[in-house]
Amino acid sequence: MKAERKIYTVEEICKGFTYNEAEGKGLFGLSGRLTIQPEYQRKYLYAEQNGAREMAVIESVLKGYPIGLLYFNRVDDTHLEVLDGQQRITSLGRFLTRKFAIKINGMEQYFDYMAEDLREKILKTELLVYECEGTESEIKEWFKTINITGLPLEEQEILNAVYCGSFVTLAKEVFSNSQNANVNKWAAFLRGNVKRQAYLHTALDWVSRGNISGYMSLHRNDDNIREMQTYFDSVIDWASGVFTNIEKEMCGLPWGELYEKHHKQPYDPTAVAAKQRELCEDFYVKNKRGIYEYILSGCQDTKLLEVRCFDEPTKKSVYARQTARAQAQGVSNCPHCAMSNGANRTKIWKLSEMDADHVTAWSKGGATDISNCQMLCKTHNRAKGNR
Repeated sequence: MKAERKIYTVEEICKGFTYNEAEGKGLFGLSGRLTIQPEYQRKYLYAEQNGAREMAVIESVLKGYPIGLLYFNRVDDTHLEVLDGQQRITSLGRFLTRKFAIKINGMEQYFDYMAEDLREKILKTELLVYECEGTESEIKEWFKTINITGLPLEEQEILNAVYCGSFVTLAKEVFSNSQNANVNKWAAFLRGNVKRQAYLHTALDWVSRGNISGYMSLHRNDDNIREMQTYFDSVIDWASGVFTNIEKEMCGLPWGELYEKHHKQPYDPTAVAAKQRELCEDFYVKNKRGIYEYILSGCQDTKLLEVRCFDEPTKKSVYARQTARAQAQGVSNCPHCAMSNGANRTKIWKLSEMDADHVTAWSKGGATDISNCQMLCKTHNRAKGNR
């Protein structure tokens, strides 16, 4: 890959700058010769957090601080596209076109109303640019390595660059669009920032069963995303149909995997809601996020819930009581061993050789308190399970 060093002023780069509010991206610069956000680039992020980053770019220019190298890809003899620097260039363009203000001496000022010398300082600031030229694979490989702006690329942002094409363009219009009316509904089940491709990543993960790269490679030039969107909607509709009470612990669960395992099973939403509420309010359930898989799998695997264990004082008290009674009767202090005809029928186990057990299983209503505690040898406790 070849690179040529160039110097442009802010005024030159931002000439003809346009910004698409709906899509959240800068479109063009350099009098239309520069594409600021190619399809493989992430959306504009510096306006987030009340615009702290975009204001910092302008303040740096006014103070004479360098804002870093910029890299352009030479598409042909007259056209360029931004490889690295689109966040900074878009910040400059947005400021020059009055999309935000900065504070000077405590007063908010838009570009048009700044002192003339400050406006000139911004416009005449020189930016160092490397114009690169190479094959598509070279450009994409280089793009994967950049980390200049302080915002590391997310995995899906890299994949979008590697497999850019009609499929990625269509997918981003749906799953990377913060203006999509469905985003609020999806947010109950999905974690991450829609602009940083988190929702698109999840949709691809679900439909590809974890093989995102393979799926994107196969569908790179598709003219629709019907399969992915249909599957994604099926998962969300199923999850929201089974669990009608939305809780924060539902967000980010592996709903794609749960759908594959359980969507063919019938569920009564009313009964599910009642069980969900009961478990969410249960003090002894430590892992509230495990409630949903526990319910879907028939309320059998209590390990998913991490039910609170008996504390040490309770174990020691029950052990002492059982051991004293067993020694007086000449039998084992493990009730199950005492009832057997085996070699351990009269064995007195050490505390460290025993486990605390619910007499009545927690899943069947048994409480985690001293009245429902017994000490069993480790072998019998593990054999008992959830009976």
